[in-house]
Order: sequence, then C-alpha cells, then structure tokens
Amino acid sequence: MASGIYWGTYISGVPWNMTLQNTFESSVSKHVSIIHWGEPWIHNGVYQPFYAGDFDSVRSRGSIPLLDWGSWDYSLGATQPNFQLADIYGGAYDSYITSWATAAKAWGHPLFLRFDWEMNGWWQFPWAEQINGNQPGDYVKAWRHVHDIFTQVGATNVTWVWCPNIVSAQSTPLASLYPGDSYVDWVAMDGYNFGTDKGNSWQNFAQVFGTTYSQLVQLTPGKPIMIAETASSENGGSKAAWITDALTVQLPHNYPRIKALVWFDWNDGDSTLSWPIESSTTSLSAFAAGVASSYYEPNNYASLSASPIPAP
Repeated sequence: MASGIYWGTYISGVPWNMTLQNTFESSVSKHVSIIHWGEPWIHNGVYQPFYAGDFDSVRSRGSIPLLDWGSWDYSLGATQPNFQLADIYGGAYDSYITSWATAAKAWGHPLFLRFDWEMNGWWQFPWAEQINGNQPGDYVKAWRHVHDIFTQVGATNVTWVWCPNIVSAQSTPLASLYPGDSYVDWVAMDGYNFGTDKGNSWQNFAQVFGTTYSQLVQLTPGKPIMIAETASSENGGSKAAWITDALTVQLPHNYPRIKALVWFDWNDGDSTLSWPIESSTTSLSAFAAGVASSYYEPNNYASLSASPIPAP
C-alpha cells in the first residue's frame, strides 16, 4: 500500500456556507484535506477577483484549497467568441490575469489551481479545442501564456493542476493538450460511473479510470495524479460496493500515482442524478468506512507552506 493521499469534496455552496461542509464531515466522521470550488473569470458581466477570504476559510480548517479557475463568462455557455483561446494568449485578458495572480501572490499560501479543466471534451467549455472557433495547439498556448504571467509576478504559491476528462474515442488526444512538465505541477482526471443514467452502462472504478490513468502515467512520468471529480450513480449496480472497492482496493493498491481524490458531492443541478454519497444510507456508510483509513489524510494543513504542493 502506498503512503497515503489527500481527499476531499466539491459541495455546492462551499466555501461560502461552511455549515454544508460541517454537515458532510460530521456524516463521515472525518475532516477533509481538500476543499474544491470554482470561480469563472467573469460572472454576469463582472470580473471575479481573487477572493482571499474564501481561501482563508478553507485554510483555517486545515484543508488545502482546490480552485477551478475558468476562462469564461459562466452565465453564457460554451460558445463565447470573446473567450476563444487565441484571445487569451493574444493578451486580451492580461491585465485581469495579472491582477488575479498578484492577489494570489499576496495571499501567499499554497493552493491548487485547476485552470481550464476538461479541455479534451466538446460538451461545455469554451476553452475546448473542438468548439468555440478554437484551433489545434491553441490550448497549450493559452495555458503557457497564463502560467507565464503568474511566474512573472512571482505567484509561486500556486500549484498548477492540468485536468482532462477521462478519455474517449471522441475526446482530443491528451498529448496534444499537455503544456509540458515545466508548466504543470499535478495532473488530474475527471470521471464518473453514470450507471444506467442517461443511456450509459454501469462501470467499475477500473473501467472508469484505468485507460486514462495509464495514458497519464506514460505522458507525465513523475507527476502526482489527482482525481479532481468523481462520483457514482445508484442506478445499475451497488453504489456502496463501488465506493468500497474504490477506497479500499483500487486506490490503495492498484493506482500508486494517484495522490488525491475529490468526491463531487452534488448532483450538478440535475435531480435525476444520485452522485452525493448521501443518496443512500449504504453508500454513506461505505464512504465513511473507506475514508476512516489512515490512508486518507485528515485536515492537517493549516500551516502548509511548501509549493508546489507535494504529494503526502
């Protein structure tokens, strides 16, 4: 068994309402080592700054912040001509990026930054090369441009997380999207067991993540790997058994490069989904029993100072 991993949650409403996080942690009898949330560059026409108070709220609990930072106006969907990748590496948003990076530096503590995630897809985000008028090679140029600005202002407390979705026949090949080892600190992947929801088939943990994990290991030797989003449906199989297998067998024994796991404890606004662990008493019990192991790091990181953030 490997030495241990960070673990945490994405809960809609956190970190602004920490009562939700408290309820979750009480239900599983353990505190998380990662708290995950998101922020777009623009929301309802307003540029979003670096909210130091949100990061303080997470760090004061002993957890590590993991922020999705997306180059889009969250309210406008996937097709956004003002947010083509060429606009980003062409300098259209340099003043905003610089101000945000400067504020991150001023905050001064380690954080995970998951910039423009699931870039290999086609379904949601204007930074995907398959949509929004983007061209092959644009993603790497945009990533490097943004990263270079952070480097120039000295925001070395930011740990860069490059996170594709699990690969499929339709997704953009990972190698063409990877910015390079000097531009990435952690690599990650998002993947779900949809069960029989939306015409899918039940998949075990290895079926969800095995192929993508193998590609990441080959593409990025030496980089720690994070599962930045995952969950399982209740429909089509035993969610409790899926969770038990993931937490007690697969992660500790079969995926040594995975050093962080984040459960997406929200149905993404779709009432037909059953992703939260609270979807049944059996899945909640299975999750609590799994993370009780010392393999899953508790909230010991209020004084974390190392950057890039090391694997546990």
